Amino acid sequence: MAANSEIPDLKELQKTLSYEFKNEAILAQALTHKSYANEKKGIIKDNERLEFLGDAVLDLSISQLIMERFPDLSEGDMSKLRASLVNENYLAMMAEEFDLNQYLLLGHGEELSGGRNKPSILADSFEAVIAAIYLDGGFDAAFKTVSRHFIDLLSKTDLYGDYKTRLQELTQERLKCMPSYTLKSTSGPDHARVFEVELEIDGKLYGTGKGKTKKDAEQKAAKEALGNIAKR
Repeated sequence: MAANSEIPDLKELQKTLSYEFKNEAILAQALTHKSYANEKKGIIKDNERLEFLGDAVLDLSISQLIMERFPDLSEGDMSKLRASLVNENYLAMMAEEFDLNQYLLLGHGEELSGGRNKPSILADSFEAVIAAIYLDGGFDAAFKTVSRHFIDLLSKTDLYGDYKTRLQELTQERLKCMPSYTLKSTSGPDHARVFEVELEIDGKLYGTGKGKTKKDAEQKAAKEALGNIAKR
């Protein structure tokens, strides 16, 4: 489709995005690689400026999702989580989910070199599309698109060590109760404290954990409790 020197029909893509553009031209620009624009001698604009804006919109959207989903994460942990999501590999994967490679406008040389499947080009095009949605429909429209397609990744909280949040969601949904953490002991000198925590659910012991901080011990207890719930 985009292999021809013509702008592709973008109706199907808009259905995939679950967003209908008021100004379809900006979506076409988001899919235009600089190699194609160069061949057209500047008659049309490439997506590099949109990519710049899309990066900022993605950062803000992902930050909001993390704030909402992980209320107990520290600023440092939130930054690490955001960085793990807003990277070339994940963004290229999102571009593939939208089949953006079918719609890219590439120059002849870039087409021959396999540019349609290069992670860097796919990731850049995804950022540009997010920027296009933002410019066409505002932040709420862009945030809805990001949320729809990143929420599954954020649900895999065990990848990031946030076992407490995952356990809380699980117990609320399935058991209609909240986990209870009790500090059982504190040992060691002041500079090397060890905290031991027990975790109960509905009055039953589900996990224990030790750590250099109370928070760390609670995370380890929550991880053990998730394993015990899975076994039961």
